[in-house]
Amino acid sequence: MPDSETFRSEVRQWLENNAPHSIRGQATLQEGEGAGNWGGKKATYANPDMKVWLERMAERGWTAPEWPKEYGGGGLSKAESKILHQEMAALKLPPPLVGFGVTMIGPTLLACGSAEQKREHLPKIVHGEIRWCEGFSEPGAGSDLASLQTRAIRQGDHFVIDGQKIWNSLAHLGDWMFVLVRTDPSKKHEGITFILVDMETPGVEVRPIRLISGDSVFCETFFTDVSVPVKNVVGEINGGWTIAKTLLNYERTMNFESFGLSGQGPSLQQWARERVDFEDGHMADATLRHTMAQYEMDSRTFNLTAERTQDNARAGRPPGPESSIFKLYGSEIYQRRQELLLALAGPQALGWEGTGFTDEELALTREWLYSRGFTIAAGTSEVLLNIIAKRVLGLPD
Repeated sequence: MPDSETFRSEVRQWLENNAPHSIRGQATLQEGEGAGNWGGKKATYANPDMKVWLERMAERGWTAPEWPKEYGGGGLSKAESKILHQEMAALKLPPPLVGFGVTMIGPTLLACGSAEQKREHLPKIVHGEIRWCEGFSEPGAGSDLASLQTRAIRQGDHFVIDGQKIWNSLAHLGDWMFVLVRTDPSKKHEGITFILVDMETPGVEVRPIRLISGDSVFCETFFTDVSVPVKNVVGEINGGWTIAKTLLNYERTMNFESFGLSGQGPSLQQWARERVDFEDGHMADATLRHTMAQYEMDSRTFNLTAERTQDNARAGRPPGPESSIFKLYGSEIYQRRQELLLALAGPQALGWEGTGFTDEELALTREWLYSRGFTIAAGTSEVLLNIIAKRVLGLPD
């Protein structure tokens, strides 16, 4: 038996023995705010087996299967990691751990962090002990992120940070935040530093922002005389813009994976069969039928392209500026999906609360409202188009 098949057999048997039965078939299981298990000190579990699943996978390092074993990872090769994901998919198992730790700051620290930073933070990420959030955008620095004004003034072996960040996803549940601060006001891009901040540090205040969907997944964060050790700087002081670009490539890759590959929400086909008229096995409304067919073709094309990119990543090629294409198109695809679900639901998509609507219909209404921000989050579509034009296609300014 080939080595890869031996490994596959071992993985399959381990999953059969260790994956709790209550989470099988729950690949898009919802836990708390957002899909999957984010971990962290404030984690709550509607299903206690999700915590068991996290602990068992973390013990093998399979919450971050390709990270080095010395930092708590699984030490798997790209091929072995792919087999693990395939076998998890066969049982329809949810990921044991999701979030900015495993998808953004973890890979960034592996690429750019100091040995001390890797030893301190990566094992805690693997075991879901710490939940990370992002502190980039500001009220006056969104699309033009490099104009940020949150200041960090050095005082001996510490920086003192003052300023405000906004649109910080789930910051009210975060334990640590990776933050862009201005350490040289005389320069724009070259005056920015990337620093790690413990959210329990005195002077850090988080305020959730209520959205039109009724959720408060975004927050604003205030820093008032926040003292942070200089050793928490990732990379060089005033070299944070380069670190940020590395992380943003991982973020946009994470976003296209969530848009295209997770299969979030109800099945379009099942939703249609339950809610619209059919004639001779076909959807009676020709316009709606055409719209749905076009979406299915575009979505499948997107997924296949995404899978090829994942294979490239597993082969050791990290995401580059082309990740902006996936985020741009992925967010548009997801918005089209939400529009289609509403069209298929008809008047049942108008519910907000109360009787006359199923829980799934009420959730759909709120998810549609939430999806309107997808072309803004993780880089607006306008900014992404500029990145694609300049850095992918090589067009002049």
